[in-house]
Amino acid sequence: MTEPLIRPAIEADAAALGVLGRQTFLDTFVDGFGIPYPADDLAAFLDASFSPETIRTKLQEPGAAWWVAERDGELLAFANTGPNTLPHPEARASHAELRRLYVSKAAQGLGLGTRLLTVALDWMEAHTDGPLWIGVWSGNLKAQKLYAAWGFEKAGEYQYPVGAWMDDEFILRRG
Repeated sequence: MTEPLIRPAIEADAAALGVLGRQTFLDTFVDGFGIPYPADDLAAFLDASFSPETIRTKLQEPGAAWWVAERDGELLAFANTGPNTLPHPEARASHAELRRLYVSKAAQGLGLGTRLLTVALDWMEAHTDGPLWIGVWSGNLKAQKLYAAWGFEKAGEYQYPVGAWMDDEFILRRG
């Protein structure tokens, strides 16, 4: 097996990104954390968030950037940044937001999350006129600890829709 490569995502990755995103969400939030999403809400969210068409559109979003960790043609993880969308009174669209950092269950422990986070934060620092922002599920203590180690602090709370279900999320800020 070769060493995983971090590279910018391309349009041809859209279908694989959708599959990886869908499965990682299920592995993390449904199987891992046991969030009891109603089936209809979960299906609607997964379909809306991870369809190849949605991913293709998001890959083309002005001001957004995507990276993948790939090994032997298989996507193992990805990160996505873009203009801030978090609902905080000091947040602006001209600030950068880490929108997703997903590592597949099979690739946990390979250091890909840290490698992708480093690339994403470097890009965000170069493409913002203010602080950096992250939304993280309130129950994901591992992610909160990771982001705190990179200088992020809790700046607020909001609710993130998964269908009609609302997850309690924390808004983290650095800078």
